[in-house]
Amino acid sequence: MENVQNFISENKDRFVEELFELLRIPSVSADPAYANDVRKTAEYLADKMKSAGADQVEIFETAGHPIVYGEKIVDPNLPTVLVYGHYDVQPADPIELWDSGPFEPVIKKTEIHPEGAIFARGACDDKGQMYMHLKAFEAMNKHGNIPVNLKFMIEGEEEVGSVNLGIFCKEYKDKLACDVVLLSDTSVIANDTPSITVGLRGLSYIEVEVIGPNRDLHSGVYGGAVANPINVLSQMIASLQDENKRITIPGFYDDVEDLSDEERAAMNKAPFSLDNYKKSLAIEDVMGETGYTTLERTSIRPTLDVNGIWGGYIGEGAKTVLPSKANAKISMRLVPNQHPETITKLFQDHFESIAPEGVKVTVSPHHGGFPAVTPTNTPEYKAAEKAMEQTYGKTPIPQRSGGSIPIVALFEEVFGVKSVLMGFGLNSDDIHSPNEHYGLFNYFKGIETIPYFFKYYSELKK
Repeated sequence: MENVQNFISENKDRFVEELFELLRIPSVSADPAYANDVRKTAEYLADKMKSAGADQVEIFETAGHPIVYGEKIVDPNLPTVLVYGHYDVQPADPIELWDSGPFEPVIKKTEIHPEGAIFARGACDDKGQMYMHLKAFEAMNKHGNIPVNLKFMIEGEEEVGSVNLGIFCKEYKDKLACDVVLLSDTSVIANDTPSITVGLRGLSYIEVEVIGPNRDLHSGVYGGAVANPINVLSQMIASLQDENKRITIPGFYDDVEDLSDEERAAMNKAPFSLDNYKKSLAIEDVMGETGYTTLERTSIRPTLDVNGIWGGYIGEGAKTVLPSKANAKISMRLVPNQHPETITKLFQDHFESIAPEGVKVTVSPHHGGFPAVTPTNTPEYKAAEKAMEQTYGKTPIPQRSGGSIPIVALFEEVFGVKSVLMGFGLNSDDIHSPNEHYGLFNYFKGIETIPYFFKYYSELKK
């Protein structure tokens, strides 16, 4: 391991430059205009996977964006780790809010990252965190010190719901067979407080449309006599939560898992400053479901949020128009035992039922995913715990995350194995937002820690 760590230390500049090259490619999976760039990114990764020492490297075609696969089978008697990551990124909009080009990576020092952070779309989610695994593998392979069999599966559709990953996993189930899945698409509590994610919320993502008159109307001539779709949509959305911020959809909470007082107390022992939280967001107070702390609201409770809303005239100046339609995108984060298809159906039935006469409502489901909880008494969790203890000098805290990674439940269903969610980013890294960034400390800490995971996992699986 000493040689491995020395190799990492000696190649830090190159590791950063390679990540810069990767970040310069705008692999936005949601926008067809970037399809060529998405493929270019897959080809770049395949090349780097080969040069790192992987065998059987191949770009697999799907009905959407390709999946990059590679492996290193050291000994069939050793445990096999499947490393998952994604190379696609969120759209960079709104571009004008970026302090530097979203696909022109730069290093800047911040209060949280005094050693510097890489600013670019995908720096943390997930190019930087995914690329750590290739560099850790390269370091181990360079010195012939790989104590497990490794398989890499890097997809290009995570940001649009991993539409084709399930099909790929089922078709190549034997090829992908493993003992555990390792991914780094999560975060730690702080750079001096390591943590391992042991729970993820599920997701139901929906688009709604409210249609009124057959054309935009003069608001003076028709206002007050014809239903305004924007007004109606706003009222319908507002009614989806009561005064306690509890979701009003009938049946929504039927399957929600209620944690014990002891479990909730343990969760709230995690280091957290509400004052710092509010200060970092420049808000006067927090808001959420009555009776729960901020840590609980963002991890063990379901939510409903409007992610986008539009309609009517939004250009410069004034246009007194009564719009013919209004639209919104809505996401619901789900907790254990909530089924995304069930919740989607409950939402659709309820939203259509509360539509007033005079408008038509269309509910279009997008994508969803199951929540997941991983145990803390398994060899894979213990290996991750020991690995982080080695590099951080502290025992990591098990923590539930508010985010969703639908493929974690998929992996357990198809492969029959658990996942280890060993991420190194921070919640303050602005993923999905302008000025996304990833600390150099975090990037290198991941590269340094991953080889220890393989070492300890191999020992604990004997």
